[in-house]
Amino acid sequence: MWLFFAAGSAFFAGITAVLSKCGVRRTDSDVATAVRTAVVLACAWAMVWITGAPLGPVPAGAWLFLVLSGLSTGASWVCYFRALARGDVSRVAPVDKCSTGLTVVLAFLLLGEPVTLWKLAGLVCVTVGAVVMAYRPGAPKGPAGGSWLMWAVLSAVFASLTSIFGKVGMAGVDSNLGTALRTAVVLVFAWTLVLVRGKGQLVRAIPPGEGRFLVLSGLSTGASWLCYYKALQSGPASVVAPVDQLSILVTTAVSAAVLHEPVTRRTAAGLVCLLAGVLCMLI
Repeated sequence: MWLFFAAGSAFFAGITAVLSKCGVRRTDSDVATAVRTAVVLACAWAMVWITGAPLGPVPAGAWLFLVLSGLSTGASWVCYFRALARGDVSRVAPVDKCSTGLTVVLAFLLLGEPVTLWKLAGLVCVTVGAVVMAYRPGAPKGPAGGSWLMWAVLSAVFASLTSIFGKVGMAGVDSNLGTALRTAVVLVFAWTLVLVRGKGQLVRAIPPGEGRFLVLSGLSTGASWLCYYKALQSGPASVVAPVDQLSILVTTAVSAAVLHEPVTRRTAAGLVCLLAGVLCMLI
């Protein structure tokens, strides 16, 4: 069943990227992160209540890694939203998916998960696919120049740490409860960042239309997280993470249909490489 949940995570994550892009056209990226995190937290605790997840004591070791997972998630989201505010979603998302490679490496080094030749081949294909999709010679730069790339790379780094910390933190803890606890950490992180930077007044300035997209983005993120950490609880991180990367297929299709971002031959070639890489990792 973990493979089914990993696929569900990929679907909802793909939708999330486009909804998030629609929510940061005029809204500050830090404020957007904080607002949608509140929605995700509500979804997470609702799922705890619906499923009747046990609320027993959480081991100290699990708490440590759930907190680290939440902090790395918050950092990843902040970077991701800044990248989305500066670049096309069809270019930002592939770079963010490079977190797969680092996750595989960290899972090998820290969790002892095996790295086969097939996984190495898949890692190469995923990386090549992401580079091909993100690099477009002659493409116009975003409103902040090429700064979106730096933020997208940082998002990928923190996302890979999130997977590893989450895998360790979920051991012996109900996945729904673990997701809710780590989301609370993300919420504190996000709102602290907003207040420290003096952006609290910008919450009221969120355009109503973008506010709705942020809420929808939070709902889809909540669904993606619940599926992802349910998959992580019983499946290997080095396989669950690659399956989750299939969200790029959904993101590309929806961004083309809704945001009218072009799907070129280069984009198609990159998607083929990414798909081939994921399939290799699953062998």
